[in-house]
Amino acid sequence: MKIVLKILLTVLLVIIAAVVGLLLWLTLTEYKPAATEAVAVETYGKSTGAVETGKELTLLSWNIGYGGLGKQEDFFMDGGKSARPKSKDNVTAYLNGITQTIGDMDADIVLLQEVDSDCTRTYGTDERQILRQGFATGTFALNYSCPFVPVPFPPMAKVNSGIMTLTESLTINSAKRISLYCPFSWPLRIANLKRCLLVSYIPVKGSDRYLVLVNFHLEAYTDPEKLGIQTKQLMDVITEEYARGNYVIAGGDFNQFLPGSRAVYPQVSTDWNPSEFDSSILPAGWTLAYDLSVPTCRSLNQPYDPTDPTTQYYSIDGLILSPNVKMLGVQTIDKGFEYSDHNPVRLEFVLN
Repeated sequence: MKIVLKILLTVLLVIIAAVVGLLLWLTLTEYKPAATEAVAVETYGKSTGAVETGKELTLLSWNIGYGGLGKQEDFFMDGGKSARPKSKDNVTAYLNGITQTIGDMDADIVLLQEVDSDCTRTYGTDERQILRQGFATGTFALNYSCPFVPVPFPPMAKVNSGIMTLTESLTINSAKRISLYCPFSWPLRIANLKRCLLVSYIPVKGSDRYLVLVNFHLEAYTDPEKLGIQTKQLMDVITEEYARGNYVIAGGDFNQFLPGSRAVYPQVSTDWNPSEFDSSILPAGWTLAYDLSVPTCRSLNQPYDPTDPTTQYYSIDGLILSPNVKMLGVQTIDKGFEYSDHNPVRLEFVLN
């Protein structure tokens, strides 16, 4: 009996030491970005330069689910079990569909969320390298970086992921990363996302003003009050840029029901119940651009089954336009959640 107890005690002490060691390592290596950081502008091909007022342009915003949340996948935070596709072939197939879709849209500007650059969950695939093909300039900002995420099982492990802005021919002059409020405390914080805004500046022809693109992916699994802090930060940034005389388009994943969408896509699941975006915070003249005809997101409690009545749909992706940007049209592109748990949103606009 004493030998058994010694063995059990030894095993327990080893487990405790491993957990303490992991927490210490993750604490020491925690990603701690500054409040504001300059972001490199990458040049991939020839650009035409400044954007012109009065010219019709298109923009595509899409949470691509890190190339790992297509129709065959579930996700542990949404009631599923996993965090990575079963094979690299799945990732390759999803990315092929994503790049084909983006190419077919032929947008002047593309805002992407959940882009992996070196992650275990996507088998080390450099998605930035794949997605930038055919574009002129681009910017990227990390919002999730951790050497080892210990959940679920098998663990997500190494993550380096973020948001990416691309232009087909326009020139991005400069860009910056603005940190958003982190709602998590230690120890959850050390292996969690550090959300941000990716702000990119495109010069406007014949003026000293800019078209300011604000790419965002707000918090998903937190209470409405904490999410509201991030939303207010977003509003502060875009209204300040407009006050400087710039044109502003903010686009991405709100992780909030957009106005009226609860009635169109009623709640049938309790796995994740986001709050609703309060459109009253928009100043007069600003436009909240979204399309309810097709859901922008589906629940990940199981691989996609459009015939299952328990599949939860959401409309949580859209854009905010400053008063000097005129919306000509907005459309959620129905891709049937083939390649991502989100559908892309396409905006047609003109600078006044």
